[in-house]
Amino acid sequence: MAQVTPEVLWAQRSSSTDPEKNFIYLTISVPDVPKENLKLDLKPTSLTFQGHSETLKRTYHLDLTFFGEIDPENSKTHHTARNVELKLRKKELKEEYWPRLLKEAAKVQFLKTDFDKWVDEDEQNEAPEDDFSQFGGGMGGMPGMGGMGGMGGMGGMGGDFGGIDFSKLGAAPGDAGSDDEEDDDDDEMPALEDEADAKPDATKADK
Repeated sequence: MAQVTPEVLWAQRSSSTDPEKNFIYLTISVPDVPKENLKLDLKPTSLTFQGHSETLKRTYHLDLTFFGEIDPENSKTHHTARNVELKLRKKELKEEYWPRLLKEAAKVQFLKTDFDKWVDEDEQNEAPEDDFSQFGGGMGGMPGMGGMGGMGGMGGMGGDFGGIDFSKLGAAPGDAGSDDEEDDDDDEMPALEDEADAKPDATKADK
C-alpha cells in the first residue's frame, strides 16, 4: 500500500504584543481521511502526522521540524473531508516573520506558500481580520493523541466534521481561483478577435 507525503500549504502572521496574531497557518492536504484514521503528534519543535484513506488506498505520513518553537497547548486544529488545518501559535512574540517554516533551509517539494492566506509582513495591519471560527478546541481534541482530555469533546463534534459545510470550506479557495482564471481568459478573447478583424480593414485602407 502506497505511503505518500501530503502537500502542505503554509502562511504566517507575527506580533510582538498579541499572541492571537502570532501564528503559523498550516493546511495538510489529505482527502478522504476520516478523523478516526489520523494521528497527529504536535511538539514545540516538530509535527508528525499519519493518516489513512480507505477509498484512495493510501497512507499519508509527514514529519516537520519547525524553524522556531510553537505552543502546542494554544494551537488549534480543524478537520475537513479534504484536509487538516492547523493554527499553530508561535511561542516567541516577535514582530518579524520566520524566514521559513522548517529548520532546514533546503527546499522540499511538498511544501508550498498558501497565497490565499499569505500577507506580507509590512501589510499585516492593513489586512482584514482572519476568520478562524471554524477551528475547534486545542490539540488535545485530535484523535490519536493518546486519550488526552479533548477526545470526548471531539466525538461530540463528529456531526459537524462530516457536514456539507466543511466540503464548501475546503473547496472555496480553489474554486475561487479557477473562476478568476476563467474570467480573465474570457475577458481577453474578444480583444484578440477585435484585433484580428481590424487587420483586414487596415489593409483595405492602405490600398
